Amino acid sequence: MYDRATRKHALSLLDAGMSLNSVSKQTGIARATIRSWTVRMEPLPHLRPTTCYRCADTPALPADQAAYVYLLGLYLGDGCLSLARKGVYVLRIACADAWPGLIDACADAMGKALPNSVWRTQCPGCVAVSSSSKHWRCLFPQHGPGKKHDRPIILEPWQRQLVDAHPWEFVRGLFHSDGCRFTNWTERTLASGERRRYEYTRYFFTNRSDDIRRLYSDTLDALGVEWGVLRHSGRELNISVARKPSVALMDAHVGPKY
Repeated sequence: MYDRATRKHALSLLDAGMSLNSVSKQTGIARATIRSWTVRMEPLPHLRPTTCYRCADTPALPADQAAYVYLLGLYLGDGCLSLARKGVYVLRIACADAWPGLIDACADAMGKALPNSVWRTQCPGCVAVSSSSKHWRCLFPQHGPGKKHDRPIILEPWQRQLVDAHPWEFVRGLFHSDGCRFTNWTERTLASGERRRYEYTRYFFTNRSDDIRRLYSDTLDALGVEWGVLRHSGRELNISVARKPSVALMDAHVGPKY
């Protein structure tokens, strides 16, 4: 932890026109640390938990269960954990630039699930919403080597309990990661011989992991949402919700991305 005078001195060198590299060499402070001070100079010790509710002697559930379940859905879709240093993990979730509301919702859920600082990094076509902690590994035991669709993805009993209590938040998180809502159409020939076009709303969810698709479809079953499977390149990668009553349920509880 660097004191305030050191942080102010490093930033004053940047203000004087020196580059990050030059300031780092002169002060001996890592470039990434100095860069973080340009976003927020003051540390946030009150936001850094000294323990983890899963690591406690008596493991507990998150204070905001709905936020965690939503974040779990996002993580299973477009999230990853990476080991940064000495047991500290960085949780990153990629959110497309097209959905600024989703970016905000992701950052909000991340801060509520584990009250550490959350930052956003602009990448080509998306924003990476990130947070670092030794305890993200505790909250997402699905982490492992390789890609998610190449390894088993199974919820722990405590996660299953939370998903059962907040199923729509889980569906919303998965959909916001790997889903889309669009208007489909078809044509039918009436008895008169007239061709008529019909339009209808459809929810699509696509994921290469059989386990993650099963978690999504099982939750839809529990909610009374009818769904079907569409093949892509010979594989059943797409789950579709197209029946009008089920679309109405999805509209009421999930809705389009925003």
